[in-house]
Amino acid sequence: MGLNGSGKSTLANIIANQLAPTSGELESKGTVSLLAIGSALKPNLTGVENIQLKMLMMDFKQKEIDERIEKIIEFTELEEFIHQPIKHYSSGMRARLGFGIAIQTSPDILIIDEALSVGDSSFYQKCLDEIERMKVEGKTILFL
Repeated sequence: MGLNGSGKSTLANIIANQLAPTSGELESKGTVSLLAIGSALKPNLTGVENIQLKMLMMDFKQKEIDERIEKIIEFTELEEFIHQPIKHYSSGMRARLGFGIAIQTSPDILIIDEALSVGDSSFYQKCLDEIERMKVEGKTILFL
């Protein structure tokens, strides 16, 4: 979409409502989930705590979070690490967690900002399968 420094990540953050535009307006219909390296995950919190925090920030109720946590853990294959602080996770493990959260929030718009450039090929294929499912459902997917 553009060279380094051209504003791709800034645009993604504006679309995801994490930054305000300096001029103009953005109108978005539906829920947005931004998947970026780092993805606003807090390094001192465990995987489970990050799942809860991120979903609470997206206005999910605790009951909804509880219903989705096991699906996220299963999808990410992070069972033995999920109660450790993510500062001890590899970049691939953080990407797994971020993607797992993003798809379980069922966004209408999924923005992927270089986050799938890390990790192993089998997990990458799982992500592509989920992206294809979202595409069939008519969701909007932006790759930056």
